[in-house]
Amino acid sequence: MDGRDLVRSVRVVRAVGPAQGLRSVRAAWRARRADAVALPTRAPERARVPGAATGAEPQPGGGVIHFARSSLRVRVATGGAVFCGWDGAGPEPSYALAGACPEVDARAVLEPDTEGGWRVVSERVLVAVSRHGAVEVRTPGGAVLRRELPPRWWDRTAGPDGAGERAGRPEGSDGSRWVQRSEVAADARFFGLGGRAHGPRLRDGAYRLWNTDPGGAFVPGDDPLSLTMPVQLVVADAGTHLVFHDNSWDGRVLLREGAEGAGSGHDRPGTCEVRMDGGPLRYWVLAGTPARVLQMWTALTGAPALPPRWALGYQHARWGFGGQDEVRRIVAGYKERELPLSAVHLDIDHFDRHRVFTVDRARYPDLPGLARELRADGVRLVSIVDPAVKAEPGVAVYEGGAAADAFVRDARGREVRGVVWPGESVYPDFTDTRVRKWWGALYAERLAQGFSGFWHDMNEPVSFAPFGEQTLPRSARHALEGRGGDHREAHNVYGLAMARAGFEGLCELRPDERPFLFSRAGWAGLQRYGGTWSGDVATGWEGLRASLSLVLGLGLCGVPYSGPDVGGFSGAPSPELYVRWFQLGAYLPLFRTHSAVWAGRREPWEFGIAALGHARAALRERQRLLPYFVTLGQLARLAGAPYVRPVWWSSPRDRALRDCGDAFLLGDALLVAPVLQAGVTRRAVRLPRGRWYDTATGRAYEGPGQVWVDAPLSRIPVLARAGAVLPVADGDGGTQLEVWAPVAGREGGGLVVPDAGDGWQRPTVERFVTRREADGRVVVERRDGGAVGYRVRVRGLAEEVPAGADG
Repeated sequence: MDGRDLVRSVRVVRAVGPAQGLRSVRAAWRARRADAVALPTRAPERARVPGAATGAEPQPGGGVIHFARSSLRVRVATGGAVFCGWDGAGPEPSYALAGACPEVDARAVLEPDTEGGWRVVSERVLVAVSRHGAVEVRTPGGAVLRRELPPRWWDRTAGPDGAGERAGRPEGSDGSRWVQRSEVAADARFFGLGGRAHGPRLRDGAYRLWNTDPGGAFVPGDDPLSLTMPVQLVVADAGTHLVFHDNSWDGRVLLREGAEGAGSGHDRPGTCEVRMDGGPLRYWVLAGTPARVLQMWTALTGAPALPPRWALGYQHARWGFGGQDEVRRIVAGYKERELPLSAVHLDIDHFDRHRVFTVDRARYPDLPGLARELRADGVRLVSIVDPAVKAEPGVAVYEGGAAADAFVRDARGREVRGVVWPGESVYPDFTDTRVRKWWGALYAERLAQGFSGFWHDMNEPVSFAPFGEQTLPRSARHALEGRGGDHREAHNVYGLAMARAGFEGLCELRPDERPFLFSRAGWAGLQRYGGTWSGDVATGWEGLRASLSLVLGLGLCGVPYSGPDVGGFSGAPSPELYVRWFQLGAYLPLFRTHSAVWAGRREPWEFGIAALGHARAALRERQRLLPYFVTLGQLARLAGAPYVRPVWWSSPRDRALRDCGDAFLLGDALLVAPVLQAGVTRRAVRLPRGRWYDTATGRAYEGPGQVWVDAPLSRIPVLARAGAVLPVADGDGGTQLEVWAPVAGREGGGLVVPDAGDGWQRPTVERFVTRREADGRVVVERRDGGAVGYRVRVRGLAEEVPAGADG
């Protein structure tokens, strides 16, 4: 046990108490012994590279290229998505893909090139494979987006030629290590890799791919966190592309940005090195504009689950509510102060001794009655759900799971036990269809208690440990959809599979309602079942900055619905920090306050009269923008575009914007510039091309370039794009269009998706165009020629004027 383990031991004991601390020590020793016995020891390994090309087999969409010691399958799907799989690896089975694999592009052709290699030619992308196994993905015009160097494997066992398959599984899927190095343009910038605390642009360094509980608080620089993904978005002058290594094993990504030299040929390319401890070497590359890339990613991995309208409002959570009377007092406090509130979240303290799917009857004697009472005031209840089940006879969930053989077992067939909040616990194997069905049915108890939504916590999964890893033994056995395997492969997809179990169970229990679910851990494809949140972000200005990085990075990985613990999880924020965090949260998809039991309260009135007024203003603006958030949610589902986008989203060739991480676009219409440092009342804002209006003052600015704008404590700068059309609440329960005056001679416009209810209704997308006439009037029209159908308010003119004839 080293010094860090000793510090962690003290933290564990403080968090869970001496008795639980002792149990966690025993559990950690059990895990270490289990892995020592069940996992293979490091045997002599033989390094292997593909070798020289020996031939190729054309197939629909591409073909298989054979090398002396390996083979590479290249396949181009309709739409231009490129799949590459080494050593016989195919695109399925995959936890990331939604349903069936996309159809191949029948027009893509495999043909030899002039230098002994091969290439796959298609309308949208060109893939060139050298005679030694380097792979280049190029635009149709020939610009190189990404160059993958020949991979290298370290095989524990191998046949005479070091390649082939065993029992239908690709070489490397049993634990053979591999590394793949890539080169990108010298000007390229890296984004993504799931939820990362420093970013959104990923600087030079190593990033681990292993979902990890950060242990109570994290700040920029802490890595990894709860939701890692092998998904990179790379932005360069030549184009934007996304690369996804479809492998859930533990790994590391080493990034190094390039540098441009004084002349041609002197550039140093950016480099990426992916190292995986096992599993198949297979990946997808998607190229195009940022919007097109995310649309292709959504088509590949599934449309984001659409939150119900109420989940786009403000939500209040705290670990440590005293009981239902305190919940009533807090909700009444919001109502008395005219503060909009959509939901209250109950943490683990509402369980009976922290046991999942139970209720502490002493503190919540009538939870269904409380839920009905709050619902009458428009406030929903949301329940935490942890995966760990108290391992004790008489506990209904444990006995039901044991009877169903639902829990993860070790190599000797015994239940794997860890220690979490309820004590010694077992863990459902969510990689088994049977178990997901059993677990999903348990949400009936939560629905009967009156809950309307669910947040999954501790699902990396976590087992408290004073040393070693705070998760299940790597040797723990999992079903993995019938293929069988261990925790090395299952760990990163555990939270994703749990989200699937909950989502599918809720769909069966309430088929007419869209589930509301968000999860701390997950993997590529999590968006199909819900969103996520920051986890235990540290209270402080660094934590505030990390909050924005996480939301932006996750959106670029296909998870559009997320947000932080406003105020930070771990401590007591100052009034200024609380206000600035609250103002940021008001423009993020998941707007929720939350804190640890020791970290103080988060109600806005706890921070003084001035802070209360500023919070009220932010809440009212969020309510006003709810129709816009509804539209953004629907557009995320339809096209994959995140609500919150980096400022370079529409201008990826603007290099200054690529480096901007302290502001963001909310949809296409708004640019939000939060205050992320103490004492700031005026800040610089870098604008994309075009005219932008300060929504508070109406002052117009021309981009691209940097401008200085006021940022008093009462608000943060928000700028609107000229010509934009925003659906906003009109104050009478309806929706009106807020139109920002277009520049003379240019058209503007926007999309509106009206709220169709919280079921599965097919949305209607309304398209509007705006223009300014020669006499200065602003005209708003539907693109389909129909009536506008909304009241229109034009802003951005010297004085407000009526809209055009159709307004």
